[in-house]
Amino acid sequence: MSGLAITTLTLSHFRSHKAARLVFDGRPVAIVGPNGAGKTNILEAVSLLSPGRGLRRAAAEDIARKPEALGWKISADLRGFGADHQVETWAEPSESRAVRIDGKLATQTALGRIARVLWLVPAMDRLWIEAAEGRRRFLDRMTLSFSPDHAEAVLAYEKAMRDRNRLLKDQISDAHWYGALESQMASAGAQITANRQAALARLQTAQQDAETAFPRADLTLTGEDAVDLAAALAESRRRDMAAGRSLIGPHRADMQAIFAAKATPAEQCSTGEQKALLISLILANARALSADFGSAPILLLDEVAAHLDTARRAALYDEICALGAQALMTGTEATLFDSLGPRAQTLHISETNGTSQVST
Repeated sequence: MSGLAITTLTLSHFRSHKAARLVFDGRPVAIVGPNGAGKTNILEAVSLLSPGRGLRRAAAEDIARKPEALGWKISADLRGFGADHQVETWAEPSESRAVRIDGKLATQTALGRIARVLWLVPAMDRLWIEAAEGRRRFLDRMTLSFSPDHAEAVLAYEKAMRDRNRLLKDQISDAHWYGALESQMASAGAQITANRQAALARLQTAQQDAETAFPRADLTLTGEDAVDLAAALAESRRRDMAAGRSLIGPHRADMQAIFAAKATPAEQCSTGEQKALLISLILANARALSADFGSAPILLLDEVAAHLDTARRAALYDEICALGAQALMTGTEATLFDSLGPRAQTLHISETNGTSQVST
């Protein structure tokens, strides 16, 4: 395969991996080993080659291998969109995460411009039945894959909102302070909502245009009704002051999904149907990105095979291979990946005295 892919991945004091160097050939990767061996840690490392806190949303200090607590480092050779790159990201003890691309210090946002990484982990299985926060985060990750600058808009909005919330909690009534912050929230909020809506439209199109074994989800963004957010925030100051926080804005939005074939809200679907909808969205996201960049994103699928029947499992692998995507998939048994055959490479992960070992 000649698309986006990691060719080498080196881990130093990263969770259970004291030192590891993995070599990939661009094919999907089956990562096999018992529970607790360190399989998901490899996926987490790859997720940190994109902006944000990775698939576990862990703080930098929590990632370092214990008991050494020396900090951690990830290095990768990346075959990217039209160019190859060397990427490093690390954190020293008590320091925040740093990034270097091709030997130069860079922002996390810059990672999103040279690669796209999507993931699906078991914690997402309850996405449709839990609080809206998780669905917003899921939507924002998909949005970020299309628009790397989305992260900057979210950060700008959240900073202004935190400052406004402090004024509200302290019962400050200065209209000029509020006006300035509400203007910033409105500007960043408009960009956030526009990015999210554009992402949902891309996902809808990618689902409709594909022949797939996975169900189509009709998606809508709810809870963001203010046409003029600055004016709405100004009107809401008294109510917000009573609550001690901002009660309107894109931080209150939600993503709703309907199982199209049954016209059933996702939260009312069976567990298997909810999982299938999630996979459908990840595949749609990948197809849309492939159409944009001529190369599929890197996919991280943690324990996904164990939750699918044999036919759906084979269908998933066929779609991944048709996309030409480098997918890293974990499982406790090699038989879960039998239908991939020679289309994938296999890595075996074992653990001895708290340290992971990788073998082919």
